[in-house]
Amino acid sequence: MPSSKHIFLKRLPITTWLPQYKTSTFFHDLLAGFTVSLTEIPQAIAYAVVAGLSPEYGLYSAFMGGFIYALFGSSKDINIGPTSILCLLVQPYVGKFGPDVAVLACFLSGVIIFLLGLLHLGFVIEFFSYPVIAGFTCAASLQIGSTQIKSLFGIPGKADGFLDAWEAVFDNLDEIKLWDTVLGLVSILVLVILKEVQKFGTLKYKSEWSKNRNVLGIVIFMVSLARNAIIVIIGTVISYNFGQNPPFKITGEVKAGFPPLEPPPFDPTFNGTSYNFSTIAQHFGTTLISLPLVAILEAVSIGKAFSKGKALDATQEMLALGLANIAGSFVRSMPITGSFTRTAVNNSAGVKTPFGGVITSILALLAIAFLTPTFSYVPKASLASVIICAMFYLFDFDAFVVLWKSKKLDLVPFLTTLLCCLFISLEYGILIGIGVNLLFVLYGSARPKLIITEEKNTRGEIFVITPKDTLYFPAAEYLRDMILACEGENATMVVNGKEIRNIDVTVAKSLAVLVRELVEKNQNPILHNFKPSVIQTCIRVDKNLQKYFVESDLSEILKNMQ
Repeated sequence: MPSSKHIFLKRLPITTWLPQYKTSTFFHDLLAGFTVSLTEIPQAIAYAVVAGLSPEYGLYSAFMGGFIYALFGSSKDINIGPTSILCLLVQPYVGKFGPDVAVLACFLSGVIIFLLGLLHLGFVIEFFSYPVIAGFTCAASLQIGSTQIKSLFGIPGKADGFLDAWEAVFDNLDEIKLWDTVLGLVSILVLVILKEVQKFGTLKYKSEWSKNRNVLGIVIFMVSLARNAIIVIIGTVISYNFGQNPPFKITGEVKAGFPPLEPPPFDPTFNGTSYNFSTIAQHFGTTLISLPLVAILEAVSIGKAFSKGKALDATQEMLALGLANIAGSFVRSMPITGSFTRTAVNNSAGVKTPFGGVITSILALLAIAFLTPTFSYVPKASLASVIICAMFYLFDFDAFVVLWKSKKLDLVPFLTTLLCCLFISLEYGILIGIGVNLLFVLYGSARPKLIITEEKNTRGEIFVITPKDTLYFPAAEYLRDMILACEGENATMVVNGKEIRNIDVTVAKSLAVLVRELVEKNQNPILHNFKPSVIQTCIRVDKNLQKYFVESDLSEILKNMQ
């Protein structure tokens, strides 16, 4: 049994890498942390807009995760912070109850994630199959991108849902603003170009390149990584030069200074109305489950993707993520989790330890301290372009091709999840998708593969029925019907149980009924090669079954029947 010291060291991974920390390692982490911050800071501002919050909330969400994950996280690559999908999940509640509800959601998600980690219940994310995840991700990217179309074209008002967003656009085509549209479309074009030129650059030294080509490669790579920051900075500079009357819509007032260090608000107040905790919890409904599960899914799947074949301690990742959210809620953070984009940047920038996340967090704090007044000049069209481009690359285009080529039936849960998420809600969409997917699993359990062979001897026909997997209750009637369908005078029915690892009581009762029916039909039932545990289950259900179980060689049994 592991000692308390071993458990302590395992649950505090910083004790493993910090004693071996070197100056050279620090410079690698410094470069990676700075590089990731060029992506995280503009993303954080943009994702706050997705959540219906003012930009400073994005920055509040961008720093605590790095500090906490450095203490408790087990992966050097993962960046913890705001993500588009979590922001979209809290957005409807922010519209109803104000910013406080996003902070409360952060705390509640953290507690649930932490408890799931303590109880080793990370397996729950295994119910999210690839078709369901892909459908959910595609729906989220479409919905987030759609809600930004109005800002891209300068159309006034809010649009929270997919249909609402497009309806608002087509109903207000006459209100499209020229300079918002120009700035937004040009920004998208530049973002796409900078994204695509990344393939011509790298941070790694290539011996086949000249010195100048290697320097150019580093410059191209860094410019590409900083594309979001570049677009936001350029848009802000243009807006600032116009003073108080820019020709396009801007973010507006942004609260300066650090967030207050205080407990999360359990009784949020919005527009002069106070709401008690039970009211908020009731409105959250299934989101209280889906929000932490999606956060776990993102963080653990990202950790596995960058573990390079090493075992990932999912429990430790859940504990770290839970604590990051709990701590974040004390500094006005919205829910946070691992970001695939920023993790990929972290990895490509050569991060060596989770301390790279600390560097990113420090730079986010510096942005809060010195840059928040300038964020009020950020054009909404620039933020919309950043979000739309991010959602374009988040959309899983390959899912359609992969599912069509590999297994067309998987398109059903994929499209069900996608359409339900778009036209009902993300929370119910993913639950419906999981439900449809489980129906396919149950159908497979209800129709197990059976191998039926037929022989003849002097005593009549012999049917050998071999189920190829464990049998559970959905398969009970199917197995019985398939065996009874094997007709023959004085036939012998041999059920070969060598592949059956386990059965439940329903199958055992069905076998008992089957044996009685075969005897009544003057057929000879034989239950052959069953495991002792399966035999015991059947005998406890019906003692008369014992005489039908045989363990000798099947060929000898058939020979003796000649």
